[in-house]
Amino acid sequence: MILKKFSARDFRNINKCEIEFSPGVNLLHGNNAEGKTNVIEGIYLFSRGKSFRAREDSELVGFGKEGFSLSIEYSDSFGDGRLEYSLFGRERQRKKNGYKIGRVAEMIGSFRSVLFQPDNLSLVKGGPEERRSFLDVAISQCEPSYIKYYSDYKKALTERSCILKFLQKGMPVDRLELDSWSSIMADYASYVYLMRIEYLKKISLEAEKIMKEISSDRESLSFEYHSDIQTESNNREKIREEYKKILSSSLDREISAGVTLFGPHREDIKIYINGKEAKSFASQGQQRSVVLSMKLAEGAVIKEKFGEEPVYLFDDVLSELDEKRKKYLLSGSFGKQYIITSCDADECMGYADCIIDVRGGEYVSSYRK
Repeated sequence: MILKKFSARDFRNINKCEIEFSPGVNLLHGNNAEGKTNVIEGIYLFSRGKSFRAREDSELVGFGKEGFSLSIEYSDSFGDGRLEYSLFGRERQRKKNGYKIGRVAEMIGSFRSVLFQPDNLSLVKGGPEERRSFLDVAISQCEPSYIKYYSDYKKALTERSCILKFLQKGMPVDRLELDSWSSIMADYASYVYLMRIEYLKKISLEAEKIMKEISSDRESLSFEYHSDIQTESNNREKIREEYKKILSSSLDREISAGVTLFGPHREDIKIYINGKEAKSFASQGQQRSVVLSMKLAEGAVIKEKFGEEPVYLFDDVLSELDEKRKKYLLSGSFGKQYIITSCDADECMGYADCIIDVRGGEYVSSYRK
């Protein structure tokens, strides 16, 4: 998959731009706050369905403007494609190849990219929500149906937790309604659990190989999905019953807390380096190797499933890597499209095919001969 062009109007500090990319390594170069990350944000929105920096789309509108519009043109094994996204007032519009699409799930999976940004470096030492988010976003690009299952799960979770809050306050509640939401929640939880387990198996194999390459075979990397249900079965019915069982047996605790304490929204991934838990023992260098391995493995899983590489977006992360890891990343760019942001024009170590100078939301490209 190759991103050919990104266009934006009244998006963040961009009044208007049309940026064409090389199929190889592209460097967006400029000082801080000039508009480099805005391009990465706009591109990745088409993969994730929303911004990775803003809670609301209204935050993306340029100062004093009424709305914004974005589009990308790309090519994949099926030919050329175009996606468009705009927001004006409360009217949100999505288009694929000129045709309107309604739900965000219809857009996700069309354009596939992998984002590596500084916040990802806390995947190892950060809280469980960061590792869950990594899984949720990565799985969605491979299996768009995951979005619906997890969305339906969260709706059931909200309803069930609302009833628990009423019970905590001593308000009258129909217990049959609570049982119904518990059953619905357990059903969707079984789908989410299985899809996470299956994806983690795939990414583990790829990340293990990459970690060994980065460390010259000195370090092994492995993952373990940490769940409150106790089963090794991959039978969805058994998993659903396990979730129902734990929700039923923990009801007194949950009423006391006023929230649902168990389920995929509370589960975690444990990361191990040479058999030791990385969260407790990993050095800063090892943490960077782990995250780099996970991100490149995310791309490898996409390639395995769809037969072609995703677009790799590296937002201001080269400065976080030492020379060894930086060289490993850049030397592996053959046959892949990289879009990199940096304040240092020399950070790409001569690998850049296209350098895009960024100044105040304006973009000027030059190409290597």
